[in-house]
Amino acid sequence: MPASLTGQLVVAISSRALFDFEAENQVFEAEDDHAYMALQQQRLDQPAPPGVAFSLVKKLLAFNHGGSPQVEVVVLSRNDPISGLRVFRSAAHYGLGIERGVFTRGAAPWRYLRPLSAQLFLSTNEADVRSALAAGVAAARVMPQSRQASAAHPDELRIAFDGDAVLFSDEAEQVFQREGLAAFQEHESERARQPLPAGPFKPVLEALQQLQHQPGPRIRTALVTARSAPAHERAIRTLMDWRIEVDEAMFLGGLAKGEFLREFEPDFFFDDQAGHVESAAAHVPAGQVAAGVAS
Repeated sequence: MPASLTGQLVVAISSRALFDFEAENQVFEAEDDHAYMALQQQRLDQPAPPGVAFSLVKKLLAFNHGGSPQVEVVVLSRNDPISGLRVFRSAAHYGLGIERGVFTRGAAPWRYLRPLSAQLFLSTNEADVRSALAAGVAAARVMPQSRQASAAHPDELRIAFDGDAVLFSDEAEQVFQREGLAAFQEHESERARQPLPAGPFKPVLEALQQLQHQPGPRIRTALVTARSAPAHERAIRTLMDWRIEVDEAMFLGGLAKGEFLREFEPDFFFDDQAGHVESAAAHVPAGQVAAGVAS
């Protein structure tokens, strides 16, 4: 029988999100893919430095130690197959249990998300991220300039999520963009007991909650949102309706999120708005969920 990934959290990630290939990417942009391939081939025996999403992947893969596989990480990359050799060698060097990869040499790789049954896609390519989201897969554009994850929590996976257009739909955000803050607050107060529709990352948070019951790292989650009272109530009640718990909730009322995330120290933060992602990236690994009216 063919192998199956059924029952696992499947994460697809581009090579540039997993490893720091910024120097190689500069060669690609300055010259062409042939020069890039030649440089990667020269460096086959040189492990690539960890990239922005490295800590997230390493901790997710720790759920596979000592039991049945719970997480599958697949490299899904616009890289060429030769450069893919360096990706696999680098993964092996760091002890990452990554066995599968798809390398498309410049072609859009997101179309392979469906046969992989991927629930999450992380890439530095905005077009691929938007296409994945349009296809119904949670996806984020990883910011290569983001700060690396803190090493202060080696046995705890920490992930922070924005609310509207990430965990929740952008229904309320549309009201804010169209009519302003007062109308948004009134809209949310009137619907405080009406759950928000699901956003693209609800399945990811659900999968993390299931992983909490498996042997592996502890998981700590946070909702970090620009909402404030009274709009906070609908967000909390939505999570209650979904029977999903988060460990921390920050209702910041428009304050910059970066310094709060610096204190939480996530392995990754997901937000739909470029300004919030830029604020976060100065302190923690961050990615933009290119979905919703604000992005």
